[in-house]
Amino acid sequence: MSGGLVLVVGPSGAGKDTLIRLARATLADDPRYVFPRRLVTRPPSADEDNDEIEEAAFADGCTAGRFTLHWRAHGLGYAIPAEAGRLAQAGHVVVCNVSRRVVAQARAAGPPVSVVEITAPPEILMQRLAARGRAEDGDLAARLAREVPVAADLRILNVGAPETGAERLTAHLRAC
Repeated sequence: MSGGLVLVVGPSGAGKDTLIRLARATLADDPRYVFPRRLVTRPPSADEDNDEIEEAAFADGCTAGRFTLHWRAHGLGYAIPAEAGRLAQAGHVVVCNVSRRVVAQARAAGPPVSVVEITAPPEILMQRLAARGRAEDGDLAARLAREVPVAADLRILNVGAPETGAERLTAHLRAC
């Protein structure tokens, strides 16, 4: 793949944002790699790197086609800005944390897509989610029970040092 979207997916608590943050630091000096901030209809937190968007602006953006991808999950709206799609079409490697439910839409819609699934065993996911202590995470067991199968180009079992998973992610990005 010569540029395109790299969709990082997986269950809550898998460490997607951590591995993306480490890969972004490693690739910071190479302008080919772009890590757009996701838009979410809630304020950012220490666990999630996003920009807040008001509910009305999210709805308007969806209607007007101002997003590369958008979806709703856990009562919130999520979007990837349109600039991400333009950069992917122009040959950049654009790395986005997205819902597994938008992978098919992304594959059908435009630039080349590679999918990286990051996961961990259920007991580790539960520990990580509980440690976040976010009330908006809701019923943690219900969150973890959701199975959304996805065909991934790379699967990272994120159970050791985060740097190990980040090295695998970075190697994959360099191959895109």
